[in-house]
Amino acid sequence: MTTDTIEETTVYHGNEVLNQTPELVDYDVSDDPALREGLVREGAGWALDDLTEVGRAAGSREVQEWGRLANEHAPVLQRYDAVGHRRDDVEFHPAYHSLMAKAFEFGLNAAPWFEDRPGAHAARTAKAFAWGQAESGHMCPIGMAYAAVPTLRHTPELAEAYGRRLASTEYDPELRPMDEKPGLVLGTSMTERQGGSDARANISRAVERPDGTYDVMGHKWFTSAPMSDGFLTLVQTEPGLTCLLLPRVLPDGTRNPIRLERLKDKLGNRSNASAEIEYHGATGWRVGEEGRGVRTIIEMVNFTRLNCVVLSSAFMRKGLVRAVHHAQHRRAFGNLLVDQPLMRNVLADLTLESEAAVAALMRLGGATDRAGVSEAEAGVRRLGLAVTKYWVCKRAQAVVGEALECLGGNGYIENSGMPRLYREAPLQSVWEGSGNVAALDVLRVIRRQPETVEAFFDELRLASGADRRLDAAVASLEKDLVADGTDSAELEFGARGLVERLALVFQASLLVRHSSQAVADAFIASRLGGSWGIAFGTLPRGVDALGILTRVPAGMAD
Repeated sequence: MTTDTIEETTVYHGNEVLNQTPELVDYDVSDDPALREGLVREGAGWALDDLTEVGRAAGSREVQEWGRLANEHAPVLQRYDAVGHRRDDVEFHPAYHSLMAKAFEFGLNAAPWFEDRPGAHAARTAKAFAWGQAESGHMCPIGMAYAAVPTLRHTPELAEAYGRRLASTEYDPELRPMDEKPGLVLGTSMTERQGGSDARANISRAVERPDGTYDVMGHKWFTSAPMSDGFLTLVQTEPGLTCLLLPRVLPDGTRNPIRLERLKDKLGNRSNASAEIEYHGATGWRVGEEGRGVRTIIEMVNFTRLNCVVLSSAFMRKGLVRAVHHAQHRRAFGNLLVDQPLMRNVLADLTLESEAAVAALMRLGGATDRAGVSEAEAGVRRLGLAVTKYWVCKRAQAVVGEALECLGGNGYIENSGMPRLYREAPLQSVWEGSGNVAALDVLRVIRRQPETVEAFFDELRLASGADRRLDAAVASLEKDLVADGTDSAELEFGARGLVERLALVFQASLLVRHSSQAVADAFIASRLGGSWGIAFGTLPRGVDALGILTRVPAGMAD
């Protein structure tokens, strides 16, 4: 047959798209059984309709596009104006401001601190988890606004002046005096180049003026969201480290001399500006007692750690949902991927990891609501948050990487959205203390707060008798803690292993009590039963993979 004959008789549809997955847009992110069950369980069932509104917005084509644009058009530092005056402004794409405005509208900032009904923090936790699946960079300043209120309350006049403005539903991106704005964002500015997580190594200094304000000189190596209305920062004063609030604009309308030296060129989180800054006689207002700055600001740090767990859990869920969506529509070797046993093992394994994260997240959201009136709940929150921050933020990286692989080459292409998710995943493990810092925080609790450890183990004992493997794991942990002692160097050397075990039994106890039997049995068999490999997709034979996958938002394909 000649070439001419081939051209005449062959029909080649070069632009026809076959066997490709439809876009995952215009869906309800909150259509998630683990999330909704957790919301009701933690006393916030009244927020189900609000959660649905947030979930539908987060999954909409419009908001997904905002997320793409905000990351593709990264913030730009404008250090000077046209004639050489210092500006120190950061310009954002309009999509970023749209995301911020919606987050304010949904009450994801400091609103729970001013809601007089049970479950306000659990509701915020669930809504932030759903909204974080739209875009995570702008959730940094939103999370800091949420976390700032308990620190401001160390100085009642500052809390009175600015607390409710942090809870406003009205987003105002203009730089103006804080007293003139309906809604505020406060950030943190703690780390310095020579110290990093070791804030006690800070060398920036402040001297009290006759009017009670402070004159601040120095630098900060990482200041996220530098266009915030103010920053809670740690500087050295004569008595020691002290927490100050530095406004971007002073009450008289002039700019506080906080100079933005450059924006960080980061791996991910590109929609959110992070800056190196210098103080040149900047004005600060004291928060809390002089010399007790770490104790003052640690509450904000703990609540931003909760935000880290929120976003890492959101990354897991988004990656899982995209992987399952792909497997429900893509065919290979004659069958849908989701019907192939090995892929089903991978997806079920990812589901276990994600659901365990959501269960722990919602338990911590509920404990936050009750910590003020219950020492036991405060203990669960204190130790539970420390171990969960370490573990979930680590696991998010593995889950997102495996989910990307489920999409094959398509997942490696930028406009699939998976590379952006992959770049975001490591951040929460670094933010507010990397893995070692989190593990050492757990040891600090074990050594100094035995009542907190007892409250945590009381929580684990609520699942006693449900599964002998879980009972054995809890008993082994208690025995090892006693055997190692509280001051042993061996305890610190093995801190990561200890924290991992604490996190797994915490998650397992929640799944046994609150999830499906298929999920709980498979989680314990793999994570505690010694039958789990390093990679995902190594669940032991006999697990109910189909039953596990019914827990994925949107369910299994028929």
